[in-house]
Amino acid sequence: MKIERLTSDKIRIFLTFDDLSERGIHKDDLWREIPKVHELFSEMMEQAYSELGFDATGPLAVEVFGLPAQGMVVIVTRGKMDGPRDNEAEQEEDEDVYEMEVTLEQSELISYAFRDFEDLVRMANVILPLVDDGGTLFAYKGCYILQISQEESEEREGRYDALIAVLSEFGEATSVTRAVLEEYGKVVIAANAVQVLCAHFR
Repeated sequence: MKIERLTSDKIRIFLTFDDLSERGIHKDDLWREIPKVHELFSEMMEQAYSELGFDATGPLAVEVFGLPAQGMVVIVTRGKMDGPRDNEAEQEEDEDVYEMEVTLEQSELISYAFRDFEDLVRMANVILPLVDDGGTLFAYKGCYILQISQEESEEREGRYDALIAVLSEFGEATSVTRAVLEEYGKVVIAANAVQVLCAHFR
């Protein structure tokens, strides 16, 4: 579980599928109201408080993005309290600490980060037969980030798992969104990134 502060009132949490399975949660469970999910959310908020000092009491807007193969990104935004709270209100809040408005979305982008250019090139040459469209390559915070849409990778039946296995061997799953990369990163190869890398580097 990785937690980072985006603003004073907003944090981003990246949960891998291993994080979920360790807690006995399947990714589809996040779409359901079950005790394990509430326990997971409480654990995330406790960790956010201990690591970042993020106080999650009061109304919260929670956005959950499902990422193919990588896991889940949870964006938590703290709302403003309406007026002062009295002791009775605080006691009631202890019963149900988090007032959540939850938004669930499914991302179709597979995103992997590569710190070393040689690893990126080796990966591209291995996955070349597995993709028809090689996606977009960005430079962001000292890494190369390759984003491939799920449809691009699944067009060839039976290749999806192999693609993820190779990406995981050479890189690391990342939760950075396309919007963040377009605003703060730099486009290195706008289209067919895998094919372009293979054409120029072996």
